[in-house]
Amino acid sequence: MTPPPSATHAAQPRPTGSTPKPLGSELIAAATGHIVEPRAWARTRFLVDLTMLTLAASAAVFAAPELGTGANRALAALFPLVAILALQARGNAEDRLQATILDTTARVIGAVSTAAVLTIAAASIVGGSHPVELTLRLWLFSVVYAGLARAVLVSLRTHAIETNGLAVPTLIVGAGSVGELVVKRISENPSFGLRPVGFLDADPMPVAASARRAALPVLGGPSDLAAAIVQTGARRAILAFSSQPDRVLVDGIRVCEELGVRVSLVPRLFESISDRATLDHIGGLPLLSLHPTNPRSWEFAIKHAVDRAAALLGLIETAPLAAAIAAGVRLSSPGPALFRQRRVGRDGREFDLLKFRTMYEPTAPVRFELPEGCAPGGVEGKDRRTRFGRWLRETSLDELPQLINVARGEMSLVGPRPERPEFVERFAGEVWRYQDRHRVKSGITGWAQISGLRGQTSIGDRVELDNYYIRNWSLRLDLRILTLTVLEVLRSVGDRGRSRSSEER
Repeated sequence: MTPPPSATHAAQPRPTGSTPKPLGSELIAAATGHIVEPRAWARTRFLVDLTMLTLAASAAVFAAPELGTGANRALAALFPLVAILALQARGNAEDRLQATILDTTARVIGAVSTAAVLTIAAASIVGGSHPVELTLRLWLFSVVYAGLARAVLVSLRTHAIETNGLAVPTLIVGAGSVGELVVKRISENPSFGLRPVGFLDADPMPVAASARRAALPVLGGPSDLAAAIVQTGARRAILAFSSQPDRVLVDGIRVCEELGVRVSLVPRLFESISDRATLDHIGGLPLLSLHPTNPRSWEFAIKHAVDRAAALLGLIETAPLAAAIAAGVRLSSPGPALFRQRRVGRDGREFDLLKFRTMYEPTAPVRFELPEGCAPGGVEGKDRRTRFGRWLRETSLDELPQLINVARGEMSLVGPRPERPEFVERFAGEVWRYQDRHRVKSGITGWAQISGLRGQTSIGDRVELDNYYIRNWSLRLDLRILTLTVLEVLRSVGDRGRSRSSEER
């Protein structure tokens, strides 16, 4: 069995060379480079919010002259200020490493809704006329104006930080397996906006030292932090696990604070920490309390009830489409419309997963040797996909019959993808905490899938993201994954359509 990252030093970082930039990325970087810095970004965001909310309030009043009384105008003038205060009180999703348009839009809607409630309360006190109608207009105009402005701003900033030149130079303190994993993750995902520039470790592990130094240099120990910051121009430091005593790392944090370098750290026992963890204090001592996910809780009971109801509704709504697809499968090649395959679900129980058949029936036993470290999936062995089956896979419509699995209670809409029994037995002995996925129901889609881990991709990475989903599960996270799944399918179909058009030309 592969041990956890904190107990091994086998992981290898990827080279951190620049990746090809899309056309126009240099122009975007030049136009937005000045707002990449945290302070400049905060000022720009505040000014954009205030401007757009003021324009929205003005448009809401002047678009309806009958609402233009003195009291209403006073309320409309105060509305942007109240909304700005609500936005500041709610915090900003964009200050986190993985800011998304979905997150920032949700915060804008929440803040504007709070301002709307306060406006109705103020109107009842000052005696404004038509307070509900005015408030609805203010809410609608503000959500549209401020929401679109924030979406554009976040999109521009994301494109800017994804370029290697504007990504934040980052030092990794700790050249063990956890430090290497940090480098691997931020190198794989440019949207973090971080560019690793070197390790700091007084005693780097020798096992992979040559490979590590070829990709990223070890610039000294934690005591050399100040010199390394000056040498690399680093603006962020990530404290992974190091052999140095904590007092040395605390001194390093003080150095970073004095030099204006942001500090992040990977906590001990990170495999058990989730978004539910709460920070308390015993005197001056911080205390992190863990609140693990309970798959037997009433919250999961609600999730499963919603899943089954949504699946039944989906089966009814898509019945004509499913019938047309089934007919298309039967006409495209001999064989049944549905493909059944044994999979392992919650608590290790096996069930028959359903899909529309996308391949010709095999004329001989299928031979397929799974590459080491990969999950199965996609085309295994000889490509037997029918032309209609290719289209079904491109649009993910071959997964539609799994709504039956959800309605039966065998699966969920969102969760780790179920695997075949023979691979479950293999991965359980090779991959650390693989069996944790069987604490919850398998899903049609999941966090790993929307993160690009479909088909024959790293099984270790899948397990890491699937376990992240289980630790941090919430109905909100499920809704986010479902939304991103739909967007990913639409984007994928659009990309393939454009690719075909280019080939035809």
